[in-house]
Order: sequence, then structure tokens, then C-alpha cells
Amino acid sequence: MKKTFIPALATLLLIVCNACNSKTDKGSDTPETTATITLPKSLSYNIINVYPHDTGSYTEGLEWHNGALYESGGNYGTSKLAKVSLKDGKDLQRINLAKQYFGEGITVFNNKLYQLTYKENKCFVYDFATFNKLKEFDYDGEGWSLTNNGKVLIMDNGSDKLYFRDPETFKVLNIVSVSDNNGPLANLNELEYVDGFIYANIYTTPRIVKIDPSSGKVVAEADMSDLITKYISPYFTPEEINYNAVLNGIAYDSTGKRFFITGKLWPKLFEVKFN
Repeated sequence: MKKTFIPALATLLLIVCNACNSKTDKGSDTPETTATITLPKSLSYNIINVYPHDTGSYTEGLEWHNGALYESGGNYGTSKLAKVSLKDGKDLQRINLAKQYFGEGITVFNNKLYQLTYKENKCFVYDFATFNKLKEFDYDGEGWSLTNNGKVLIMDNGSDKLYFRDPETFKVLNIVSVSDNNGPLANLNELEYVDGFIYANIYTTPRIVKIDPSSGKVVAEADMSDLITKYISPYFTPEEINYNAVLNGIAYDSTGKRFFITGKLWPKLFEVKFN
């Protein structure tokens, strides 16, 4: 009884396996569908004007508001918040941060000026006109840059994440991951919100990317290497350009439809129009 059952079962299993293999083979002949990866558009730019910039300013935040330029400078012992003369790069109005604070990104929202700190987990809130400190917020992790969309604050911390925060409480409302055609894009630095998009420096690179904040996708990218080679490289060693005197600083004048671009310790600030 067992001798006749076992061969029958083996035959049945063989038939089933052949059928499965046949289906697998047919499936392998079917072309696979792959998602189309869209490359970011290339942004060209024109340099309209070149202005002096304070070479002592380790630029972390740059903002144009009410017809004037504002800057946050970093490093311990030299961090500042300043209103800056476009004509000569000198500080027209300034406060120095205490030595234990490293100043980072800034943004102006509802007549208040917000300034992040690097590793001190503090966001200072000032009266825009007087620079008098009104309050401060605590947050977890590092602070790198800050902008706003007219409704909420948008912050980064050097990762690939954008944090949307309540301007009254600094509570995180939403988090968006940024990516380009190569995947998640880390080292997001100085931010500027312009006409529904976010422009961001990518730390230690000559790249400025344009991000769709709703999806986190990089839709365009500008390579500022030519600007650095022509105007900035003669003032620094290659090592300084790569690791210290890096591109960092984006401000936008919505009235003049122009960008202001600079870098840490740079002697020049550029008025630029992207195409």
C-alpha cells in the first residue's frame, strides 16, 4: 500500500512543481515597470551686482526685509545678529550673543526676528525693530537654518529633514524629507522661502537647490562653482573653500525680484537672478 502511494505522491508533486516553474518562467518574460526618476532642472544665474561683505562674519543666516539686509553670524565668542549696510557691508545695528551661544539661521515673522543656535537648543525671539529679546524657545537637536512661508516657521538641522513649526510655541507641526534623483539629500543648510519653494544651501558644496516643500522633492539646482572660482577662490586656500569659507547665505528681495548670495567669511556678497 505504501509502495504504491509514495510514487503517486511524488508524481503529483512533480506536476505541481513544473506548473509553478512554468508560471515563473512566463512571469520573467514580462518586462518590469520602473518608476521614472526626474532629474532636477539646472538653474543658471546672472550676477547683477557685487557688494562688500564683512570678512569677520561667519554667515549662518541671511534675510532681506523692509528694504534692508539682516545677518546672523556664528562661532562661539563672535556670534551676532545685525542689520547690515548693503553699500559697504558694515553693521548698522547689532547685538552680540553671549559666548556660550553659536548663532545660526534667522527669519522675520510678524514683526519678530527668530534666531536659532547651533547646539544650545535655543531659539531666540526678538522685536524686529529694536532687537530686544522677547522670549526664547527650547528644541531638541541642532539648529542650522530657519525660514517661513507666512504661516509657519520652517527649520532644518543639517539632515535631510524640514521641520514645520508653530511660530507661537515652536512645536513641530510637520516633517518633510528632502530628496533628489540620488535619494535623501542631507546637509541642508541656509534656507529661503520664495514663491512657494524653498531654496537651500547644501553644506560644504557650491550647490543651491530649489525644493518643493509639499513633497520634499528637489525640482531645480544651481551650481555656483563659477562664482566661487572667479570671485572668492583668490582669497582662500582650497581647504578653506571646502571646509570653512563655504557658500552659505540666501536672502530674497520680493520687491526687486533678486537674490543675495554670500558665504562664511567671504569678502563679497552677490546680487543674483536665477534663470
